[in-house]
Amino acid sequence: MASFLPFSLPKPNIIKSLSASPSAPTISIPEILEDKFGRKGIKFLESNNIPTVELTVRNGSSLKLQIPNAHVTSYKPKVYWKDDGFEEVLYTLPNARTDSTIAKGGIGLVINDASESGSKGSLLSASEWTVKDVDSDAIDALQVELGCTSGTLDITYVISLYPLSMATAVIVKNNGKKAVTLNSAILSHFIFQKREGTAIQGLEGCSYCTHPPLSSPFEILSPSEAIKAEDPGLFSFGYEPENKPGIWTPQVVPITILKHRLSRVYASPPTERPKPFYNTPPSKYETLDQGRKLFFRVIRIGYEDIYVSSPGSFSEKYGKDYFICTGPASMLVPVVINPGEDWRGAQVIEHDNL
Repeated sequence: MASFLPFSLPKPNIIKSLSASPSAPTISIPEILEDKFGRKGIKFLESNNIPTVELTVRNGSSLKLQIPNAHVTSYKPKVYWKDDGFEEVLYTLPNARTDSTIAKGGIGLVINDASESGSKGSLLSASEWTVKDVDSDAIDALQVELGCTSGTLDITYVISLYPLSMATAVIVKNNGKKAVTLNSAILSHFIFQKREGTAIQGLEGCSYCTHPPLSSPFEILSPSEAIKAEDPGLFSFGYEPENKPGIWTPQVVPITILKHRLSRVYASPPTERPKPFYNTPPSKYETLDQGRKLFFRVIRIGYEDIYVSSPGSFSEKYGKDYFICTGPASMLVPVVINPGEDWRGAQVIEHDNL
């Protein structure tokens, strides 16, 4: 398998289960993974009864990944030169606060059935991820490779950490005899200090329309909540309500303020894509946190669309921090994977805050 990253992975070794005699001492799955794959900068452990891996590179930047559902729950890069200059990038709600068996938010991979006769639901809901391999380069580049199957699909998910960036990359291989149609996204929930200081830039000139997000086990706002109109309040000068779904609008301002609730897909309209030449959305854009004076660049690879949503006043339900949900997606035109072929997509989050 070709890696998305500069260094290649060794031949995979899959850990699926542990069998032991009744008289043998009980050994947890994290202990087995730590013994087989653990190395400097890569630590396997159990957090809230969930097998987890923590990656930490030389400058102290770190991330946490829940293994069974491939959910990135924390990314804390070094963004200031002081010794404790680390800031959490992701907004993650623990399961205790969401009446759910899994945490919400963070970075979640979404792969949903898009066939006409299909369920339209997640293709990953009945799958459990396992560790296939790890790799490192002098703890300045760390990588964990997970794998799972869903029907005729073999799915590989590679999570990588660097001093100034992190990446999540997916490869979907169709081993069946029929083509598979799916929608996919890698959706990241970014945390912000202040609702009034939340924005994105880099999408000027791109077309967008109101559109619900893909349904996901990690969603904080459901698709119906995300597109529900809200009252902007008495003092929201300059507020303009969102257009109805299906109405395309060009982005005419360089910075989009995300104070109010919105749910958009930035993309080329599907009717334009059969043409020989058409405008595609930019390959990268930036989140702006004016409260903490931080920005993060989001880069899409393989995906056709960009999804952006903000909760508006709904965020108050979960506390004082604000958040947005954004990431590369293939929502409007499904991905078709023919027998024996594969499809690849990725997201990179990087920064120059240092």
